[in-house]
Amino acid sequence: MKNPFIERKIYYHHTDAGGVVYYATYLHLLEEARVEFLKENGLDMKALMDRGIVFPVVHVEADYKSPAKYGDCVRIFTKIEKIGSASIVFTQEIKRGEVLLVIAKTVWACTGTDLKVKRVPDDFRQALEKNNG
Repeated sequence: MKNPFIERKIYYHHTDAGGVVYYATYLHLLEEARVEFLKENGLDMKALMDRGIVFPVVHVEADYKSPAKYGDCVRIFTKIEKIGSASIVFTQEIKRGEVLLVIAKTVWACTGTDLKVKRVPDDFRQALEKNNG
């Protein structure tokens, strides 16, 4: 993988009235980082959707350690903790420089477009395991 992180600038619309990043905004940043992580590993979410495979988020844990503020530049690091038969567990960190802002764990379920659980496709699993394991 070329980059273990993505970088994002914090804009005013990411913040509350005090200029601090609104807590739910981090979920958007984490999602963007997961999708970019897959792209870096040669996987395309749109191509999976075209195959009738989607990955809804079914669980999120987030520990907020320090706030990001308007004008900050943050890095979102993404790793795969586990690939199950029908799920993927990601661990992520958001940092400003070396300061840890957020630690998160997200679980994706593999489903069809009907949202019925499916096995993680072998080609998808192999691409992730090859590059991350």
